[in-house]
Amino acid sequence: MMSKVQEYIKNRSENSTEFTQQIEIERKRLELAMKLTELRKSTGLTQKELSEKIGKPQSTISRIETGEMNPTIELVIEIANGMGKNFVPIFE
Repeated sequence: MMSKVQEYIKNRSENSTEFTQQIEIERKRLELAMKLTELRKSTGLTQKELSEKIGKPQSTISRIETGEMNPTIELVIEIANGMGKNFVPIFE
């Protein structure tokens, strides 16, 4: 059984290519936020520790992880480097 939100998205998607594209962009943005959060936690860093490593406010890390902020590619690279990782874009 679909929730009202799922139903709304399904109906809007059937009638609007632009809406479908925006939903997909939002899904990918949230997926990135979740992956960055998982990576930070797996490295044992707190948001504050990571923010200090990259010279950004802790609120920036928080906003990225909650999906409130859409980070630039430069910021994603800085975050990856701060966690001792390389950023490797993958297109499937």
